[in-house]
Amino acid sequence: MELRQLRYFVCVVEEGGFTRAAARLHLAQPGLSAQIRQLEKELGQPLLDRSGRSVTLTEVGRAVLPYARAALAAAESVQQTVDAYTGLLRGRVTLGLVSGATGHVFDIAALLADFHDVHPSVEVALTEDTTERMQAALLAGELDIAVLGTAEEVPPPGAVFQTVIDVPLVAAVAPGDPLLDGFDGASVPLAGLRDRPLICLPRGTGVRAALERGCVQAGFRPRVTFEAAAPHVLAQLAARGLGIAVLPAGEDESSLNGQLRTLRIVRPEMRARIALAWQANGPSSPAARVLLDRLREAVPKPPET
Repeated sequence: MELRQLRYFVCVVEEGGFTRAAARLHLAQPGLSAQIRQLEKELGQPLLDRSGRSVTLTEVGRAVLPYARAALAAAESVQQTVDAYTGLLRGRVTLGLVSGATGHVFDIAALLADFHDVHPSVEVALTEDTTERMQAALLAGELDIAVLGTAEEVPPPGAVFQTVIDVPLVAAVAPGDPLLDGFDGASVPLAGLRDRPLICLPRGTGVRAALERGCVQAGFRPRVTFEAAAPHVLAQLAARGLGIAVLPAGEDESSLNGQLRTLRIVRPEMRARIALAWQANGPSSPAARVLLDRLREAVPKPPET
């Protein structure tokens, strides 16, 4: 058994098949398949089920996977410990981003660019997904760090959250919408959105979870007629009169130049939260720990009261 065989096995699992794994590893697919078969021969059990349209883990493969990852992490730590004595940081960090997170005051793109300038030998692998899937991947060790949306103030067991953004949700409507005449012009009770076509982020995001939870409290189910992964797209749809966009406060203002009016949603108030998240015992690799420290330092400080 060789470390590279374990690395190939983990890569096939992460990429969901041999074709994408071979491309990521810069290998020919037949050679990659041969290495995996050799590993299975040495272990005496198949690790991957190739009978379907996609490659999946066998029961033995699922049991082996965490140990393969641990072995690779240990080997990487050995190299990184040696590198630490020479002042060189390298390795691979997996970072998950919720859709639209890069548009906030927490400028993740600039932070990563600065990090790369200082540590050019560290590879940062970015993935964009829903909060639910990223949270599961974080707890499973598939992500080192995540920037995710959450409707919860308390993180799940095994995770740590540091709030990056915490703003109220607003209803963004086109000028002339009857909603603007029915209330005080600055806010709207959530019940005022009952039976109105709503435009919101998809299920699995923090904003959508907050909306659905609030509607349960208000005694109705939201009528979501359009979904989009990026908040500015929601605002654009609302500006064309296709419905009322439920957005974090401030999302529409930068892109539509006053084409929308916003009303703060109250009774109950709902909030959009973006959090920096990591495992409670911290990232396993030195590179991920350094990046996490840089990101935590950049989190905007709450205003003094």
